[in-house]
Amino acid sequence: MGRRGHTALLSLLLSLVLFYVFEHESIVRAVSIPAKFDGFVYNYTGTGIDSIIIEAFFDPVCPDSRDAWPPLKRAIAYYAPRVSLIVHPFALPYHDNAFATSRALHIVNKLNSSATYHLLEMLFKHQEIFYNQITVNMSRTAIVDCIVKFVSKAVGESLFSAIKSGFSDRQTDLTTRVSFKYGCSRGVLGTPYFFVNGFPLPDPGSAINYSKWRSILDPLVSDSVKRETLHFFL
Repeated sequence: MGRRGHTALLSLLLSLVLFYVFEHESIVRAVSIPAKFDGFVYNYTGTGIDSIIIEAFFDPVCPDSRDAWPPLKRAIAYYAPRVSLIVHPFALPYHDNAFATSRALHIVNKLNSSATYHLLEMLFKHQEIFYNQITVNMSRTAIVDCIVKFVSKAVGESLFSAIKSGFSDRQTDLTTRVSFKYGCSRGVLGTPYFFVNGFPLPDPGSAINYSKWRSILDPLVSDSVKRETLHFFL
């Protein structure tokens, strides 16, 4: 590549970097600060300054998110209570029903937070029902009706009316948008996407198996135990 080619390449790279910076800043400025931290705390483990915090960005109709959940769930069970988990719904725009299913999670979390993760698992288990090619000839109203029936069957038929009303509630729409904008503000580009103590893990968009989670978390948990032991003897 000649000097002119190098110059053109550098200009292109600079333009891309500046575009990302300005777009990222625009997203941050556009998001109003919500009243509570985004996402769903898993298993009521809580979070704290001494806890190792995993943040997972999942799309309910993403196959890679589905495959990432079982090994992560197993790792959380192994390390609890030293490791906490928060899942953020992140609706990918090329999955037609991602926003509506993410909204369903927010609706159920508001009605009965203990059922949120059960619903997430049911969506993962049966997500092919909501794939693009399956619903391509359905109207948006028909798809929402299908989701309402699915969700009420998963978490309790007695909540059918409340779940249906939730899709007419402007607040659940806004809350789901906040989840997406929050992910964008963190630089999330796909799902699954993981952060540990605020730092992104490599290879976003790919499931992490259990042994890999152990290799990531073992040193952090060991270091945490050492610090606690040292603090005890001071």
